[in-house]
Amino acid sequence: MSAIWLQVGQCGNQIGQEWWRVVTHTKSRDADMYPFCSLDGKLSAVCVDGEPKVVKKLQKRVKSGSFRESNLIMGKQGRGNNWAYGYHGVRSEGEQSLFHRTMESLRKEMERRDCYSGTVLFHSLSGGTGAGLSSRLCQAIRDEYPLGHILAVSVAPHQAGESPLQHYNALLCLSWLQRYADGILLFHNDEALKHAASLQGKDAPEGGQLVSLSAMNAYIASCLAGLLCPLKIFTAQSRISLGTEPWELLRSTCPVPALKFLHTAQASTRGTVFWDSLASSVTQSIPRESPSGHPYSSSALLAVARGPQEDSFLLGCPSVLRKLKQAYRCVPWNPFPATYWTGQLIRPGLSLLRRIMSEAGQVHHSACYMQSPLSADVPLCMSPFLYSEHTLFLFSIPYSSPSVCLDIWVAYPHPS
Repeated sequence: MSAIWLQVGQCGNQIGQEWWRVVTHTKSRDADMYPFCSLDGKLSAVCVDGEPKVVKKLQKRVKSGSFRESNLIMGKQGRGNNWAYGYHGVRSEGEQSLFHRTMESLRKEMERRDCYSGTVLFHSLSGGTGAGLSSRLCQAIRDEYPLGHILAVSVAPHQAGESPLQHYNALLCLSWLQRYADGILLFHNDEALKHAASLQGKDAPEGGQLVSLSAMNAYIASCLAGLLCPLKIFTAQSRISLGTEPWELLRSTCPVPALKFLHTAQASTRGTVFWDSLASSVTQSIPRESPSGHPYSSSALLAVARGPQEDSFLLGCPSVLRKLKQAYRCVPWNPFPATYWTGQLIRPGLSLLRRIMSEAGQVHHSACYMQSPLSADVPLCMSPFLYSEHTLFLFSIPYSSPSVCLDIWVAYPHPS
């Protein structure tokens, strides 16, 4: 039950590099690497960008045997931060276009796996390649492989503006994701900047000069690690990870196909753990209503608790889930809105990531990004996440509510 990891554009490849640094530096058994590698031991990743500068950095890892050289796809020029240019490509390229080369690499990578379950897409919403090409790839993957899942890890640009076309690019890309993806885990550059700055003990400036892009990408990668890294409950009797975490997450938090924007929150602590306290710390920072004044509610919620002792969460599980459902205002029409996973902590080898995972994060609302005149009430969602010696993660879908601490996913529908 394996996934293909597709990195599109400069932002997608930079986040992908941090993600693979977490995965490959974690002291895991070889069996835990099964969801990420083909049978020959190389990572099941396809990296594509219109410019060579970012993807070229991965060529060093080709020599070490981590990446497959044929899966590093580069163009000779960018897409000018234009969604249409990224979607349609350069006419003169013909069959050698980035799109055709990427689809061919995806097909070959799928054939190397014993079972293809879906694609995890890393990209941004503002760039020409990240927004335009990823939209076309998402559409093509859905058409050619309709049984596979698509989980998009999308990064929204700074609200202050990076490009005059970023709002158009974001709206068009979100429209394609809503149409063809199964779930969209949305991160906001402004929120990632604040979290990375707080972890470094700095005040986040308006321009973000004091915080590096690598620190922001490392924060996003650490959040993904708590959600997508192998859990014991999804491990076969042979002790090989089945790699179903991304798809079980979608099944738990996206009960309605139209509600697919996910929000995450995180919280963590050291020493003696009180899961009720962790849950309370997450719920305190949850937004109660949208910018337009509509109250939020959650259609589904998933809490992921990681700690040295996996069973410690089970003792207080009923009260924690009850508190989370009340805080997130779970909809009455879902008979089982909340579920949970437990697992061991991820212990990356990088000191920066260890600090990130051991500090509490804050809930961020993805709809706050869409406050421009172009985006009125776009149905987006939020997602909470936690990390430390004891960590709680939360996820949900867009109905109109926030989520909680622990490892949790929640689903929010659009405010009615």
